[in-house]
Amino acid sequence: MTITAVSNASLQHEIDAAGGPLALLRDGRSGTFPFPIAPEFTNWRDEQEAWRNSAALMDLSHHMTDLVISGPDVVRLLSHVGANGFKGFGAMKAKQLIAVSPDGYMIGDAILFGLADDVVRVVGRPPALNWVQYQAEIGEYDVSLRRDERTVQNPNGRELYRLQLQGPTAGPIYEKVNGGPLPEIPFFHMGKFKVGNYEVTALNHRMSGFPGFEFFGPYAELEGVRQTLLEAGAEYGIRQVGGRAYASVATESGWIANTLPAYYSSEATRGFREWQSRRSFEANLQLGGSFVSDRIEDYYLTPYDLGYDRMIRFDHEFMGREALEGLRDAPHRKKVWIQWEPSEAARIVESYTLEGDARHKYLEMPAAFYTGAHFDRVEDTDGNLIGFAMLTSYTANVRGWISLAVVDESAAVEGAEVRVIWGEPNGATNNPQVEAHTLTAVRGRISDRPFREGTQGSGA
Repeated sequence: MTITAVSNASLQHEIDAAGGPLALLRDGRSGTFPFPIAPEFTNWRDEQEAWRNSAALMDLSHHMTDLVISGPDVVRLLSHVGANGFKGFGAMKAKQLIAVSPDGYMIGDAILFGLADDVVRVVGRPPALNWVQYQAEIGEYDVSLRRDERTVQNPNGRELYRLQLQGPTAGPIYEKVNGGPLPEIPFFHMGKFKVGNYEVTALNHRMSGFPGFEFFGPYAELEGVRQTLLEAGAEYGIRQVGGRAYASVATESGWIANTLPAYYSSEATRGFREWQSRRSFEANLQLGGSFVSDRIEDYYLTPYDLGYDRMIRFDHEFMGREALEGLRDAPHRKKVWIQWEPSEAARIVESYTLEGDARHKYLEMPAAFYTGAHFDRVEDTDGNLIGFAMLTSYTANVRGWISLAVVDESAAVEGAEVRVIWGEPNGATNNPQVEAHTLTAVRGRISDRPFREGTQGSGA
């Protein structure tokens, strides 16, 4: 089925009214992706260090959307949308969904929680979920859909809580609240155990890079589960992680969540734009950073650029397969960290004492990104564009600033000196959240990993 009528309430109408997708996105209203929990429970520096030195309790209950899909065609739908392999996927299995456009560019990613062979919760930021829902509605799939919206859009409250406890001392805490050893749960599988009087369903994955689980249950049980963990974990140095520290987890762990979904321009994705609402995530997404192009396609990334090629399986037909096969042997970018020279952050902060626009863009701590999709220029020492810095944060585990970036494979050399261009083009945009300032080039070095696993303190 093809949607042909362009409503005044559609994403396509908003693009046309703005004069194109780049004009719409540069004037977007989203700001950063919100984490609607307490900013700090103690202080964000110690909360950052907890996931490497002790145990960090993170509340994921509010910022992600759940799309619940049930019916006999669940896997058929997901295998049409996802570049992943789906052999063996089903009950108590999980998968990171990689959704691409027909042209092979990233729409987004999300986590698939297989609750039964015919019931899956798709959890994550809206772009991938919206794309899956659209495909389900226009295709011939025997499925039903239900959305459990993130808290800021959910007047009825969440169906489930979702917590994560990770860090070097998480294991003893889990055994204590379970009353004994936990069941063996392989990586990216799910299992059940007890948190005191409560049964939880847990996914084994490592958002912070240390052992632990993400687990969930009925939302009404959240406070009971939380208090049980805090009491049991007191002797193991457990800390609750607030929104400020949590915003920096992705930069440290290496997950680029804020890619620009690649359905703003292609004729092959026009149907989605005509289906999607003007009030949607996509219509209000804000694009920012120092990289400026007059082609929105220059902001699109492929799964290869993000290191997801290991997940792609060409053993089934899926949307974008032919394009991805054609791109497989082409030059790609590579995901890296850039460690800032310590004096550079100090120089930026010192500029705040200067008059007028001589100051540089404000450097928020710990997470410095300030838009929904962030693209800062990364240049070599000769000023040539080699990639984009997507997430920039200060982390107490490195005792410094790092940018998570994608750069040309030829430039991804450990220790190579590069420049991150910090600030907005022409000093500011129409965004009232962005103050007048001057661009500045920040010296840094490429790193495959800015810290060693298990290091204490500075992580150096």
